[in-house]
Amino acid sequence: MPKFTLTPQQKTALESRHKKSRDARECDRIKAVLLRSEGWAIPSIAQALRISEYTISRHLDDYLKKEKMKPENGARV
Repeated sequence: MPKFTLTPQQKTALESRHKKSRDARECDRIKAVLLRSEGWAIPSIAQALRISEYTISRHLDDYLKKEKMKPENGARV
């Protein structure tokens, strides 16, 4: 995976979105992106969020390609 960095504006926007979101899956996606931008390794993020490394990699890839944060089905948890 390429170097993962966020601008201060992106980080602020994600932190704000995290505070407002009521969807646990969206919050996990946001936390994965924020933690990776802070230098966390994918295995550490997966362990902290209790989800698979594959899922973390997919979340990061979705963000890099489309800035996607919402789950596909849009369902709330």
